[in-house]
Amino acid sequence: MWSWLPGSLLFGSSSMGGARDVGWVTAGLVLGASACYYIYRLTRGPRRGGGQPRPSRSAEDETDDSCDEILNEDQLAKLLFLLESTNNLVITERALITLGNNAAFSTNQAVIRNLGGIPIIASRINSLNPSIKEKALIALSNLSVNVENQPRIRMYVRQVCEEVLADSLNSAVQLAGLRLLTNMMVTNEYQYLLGSYISGLFHLLSVGNGSTKVQVLKLLLNMSENPAMTETLLSAQVDSSFLSLYDGQMANEILLRALTMFQNINNCLKVEGQLANRLHFAGGSLFFLLYGEECAQKMKALTRHHDVDVKKKALAIKTTF
Repeated sequence: MWSWLPGSLLFGSSSMGGARDVGWVTAGLVLGASACYYIYRLTRGPRRGGGQPRPSRSAEDETDDSCDEILNEDQLAKLLFLLESTNNLVITERALITLGNNAAFSTNQAVIRNLGGIPIIASRINSLNPSIKEKALIALSNLSVNVENQPRIRMYVRQVCEEVLADSLNSAVQLAGLRLLTNMMVTNEYQYLLGSYISGLFHLLSVGNGSTKVQVLKLLLNMSENPAMTETLLSAQVDSSFLSLYDGQMANEILLRALTMFQNINNCLKVEGQLANRLHFAGGSLFFLLYGEECAQKMKALTRHHDVDVKKKALAIKTTF
């Protein structure tokens, strides 16, 4: 049976700050008659006076005057029900886009959690469709900004790590997953969950494009500030190509982050009194790359870098050798 599924709650862009991709799902969709009718009534509201169904105030209405308007709790509940009830890829993607946009607002971060929306959204990480997987990760990333949501997202961290390392290099899924992990690692509480994935992250840092490098560095920077993670970071087996991050011609947004990570690790080692304990780390580890002769020469060269901030960080690190 062909039915028309209203799209009054399905709108938006695929990430915060992106262009709003307005598009209503108004194509005829082959759905079970009873399910289609129920979703139709759910999103459109009750009939009035025996006439045609009259829609309740829609998401389009809510955002007609300002892109900063947000959906109310009732609309979000309907949207989550829709997401949980359908296997249609178009509807699923539109619902996740809308939820991701609304999860950018602090009020709705709590509302979606209280409606039980986090596991509903997270279940779509398992999708074989890359776009749906990406939109689910974006929504969770926005939700993870709220610290009260983090304990509920925590259980998906290892799964997200697996997805990030297994997906195509520099893909949208990979970047969305890295952003979610970065948000989750802002505090020290869940950083230990990434312990077995550190070498994989350093591999991405070496082989990824500029966007991937920046995102991995943001994640590792959070971890490098935590003395409890210092040994885990320095023990990771890292390819020697990692040192290319400290080449003078490297883009500043990458070079400065890589230098800051080195500074953070230095500071943590000083606190722990481990700077001279080379025997504790195996050959081929990050420790031997950072504190080896090749890196020392690169720091010396960077003290003559044209950028003042790069020069300052390199001079501070050079005193370590």
